[in-house]
Amino acid sequence: MTRFIMLGGFLGAGKTTLISKLAKRFQADGKHVCVVTNDQAAGLVDTELLKSEGLDVNEVAGSCFCCNFTGLADAMAEFETRQRPDVILAEPVGSCTDLIATIAMPMMERMGEQFVHSPYAVVLKPSHTLRILAGGQAGFSPKAEYIFRKQLEESEVIVVNRIDELSGEQIDSLKTHLNEQYPGRRIVCVSARTGENLEELFEVLLTDASPRDRMMDVDYDIYADGEAELGWLNATAYFESDQPFSLDDLTVSTVNAIRNELAAVDAEPAHLKILCSSNSSVSVANLVSSDTSTMLSVASELSVTQTKMIVNARVCLAPESLQPIVSDVLAKVASQNAASLRIDQIEAFRPGRPEPTYRIVLG
Repeated sequence: MTRFIMLGGFLGAGKTTLISKLAKRFQADGKHVCVVTNDQAAGLVDTELLKSEGLDVNEVAGSCFCCNFTGLADAMAEFETRQRPDVILAEPVGSCTDLIATIAMPMMERMGEQFVHSPYAVVLKPSHTLRILAGGQAGFSPKAEYIFRKQLEESEVIVVNRIDELSGEQIDSLKTHLNEQYPGRRIVCVSARTGENLEELFEVLLTDASPRDRMMDVDYDIYADGEAELGWLNATAYFESDQPFSLDDLTVSTVNAIRNELAAVDAEPAHLKILCSSNSSVSVANLVSSDTSTMLSVASELSVTQTKMIVNARVCLAPESLQPIVSDVLAKVASQNAASLRIDQIEAFRPGRPEPTYRIVLG
């Protein structure tokens, strides 16, 4: 049977980098690995990045897994037409919760003979987690925080990511808060970037999910309101210049310029991710909160005269305010690099109310 591994977690937790590292670890054991990505709209940085690394990737776009169970099933079935996967790694939308009741359990009921399920792992980013678990303000409303906490509640494994950015005291504080507020979960502290403790997580994910005798309660009105408070933006743009420019500098400077505009209107970023590609090379920069630095997570070290840029922004800001900020920044960055700009696609919106295809109720 194919092993199905779903890695959840809030926006900006580093799930994609972690999935990439886990995929390579499975491949080292001779396993054929496939990945399913997910977003509320087309034009996802994660899909482009994972494909650029040679992974077999299908994307479910336009709605979350839970609201498009058929889309997820079709994406997994399509892999079979090329080569049966030994492992499928699935990355749901970062603002989703209730995935055991709406994805894992329906899969077990309808496709139980095809898949063995690993424990459901939820990945945390420390920047917002430390503030939320300590009772402080993370820049999100109580309704958005409700989603974050529900993700933890349904987890079997909690993955504290980005520990390379933390002190030992901060790691201990996180583990203490998690053990007090969400007891009984296996906590694995890793760095997807450096690979620290990745082997421990790999071994945990080779075990099977525990039986569930009850599903958690979820208030879908609060859930829907929490998702709707985030403005989402996906854009695809093209830059071309007579003079070579640094691909990495363009990626980082664009993230920083958007960051500065968001700070000016006191809009907390849940995740801002930009990928620039030219030929077979990519550059990726990320911003995961207002109090962390922009990170160049994938460096190309190239100078080019043209590039395709994909922008994914998830921000506590109305989409009608977010779109002009991004459009203006792209125009300014193009001017600074003496480049022409063509915005091929830009879409800003609020996620719609989650309406699961299936939802299993136990207990």
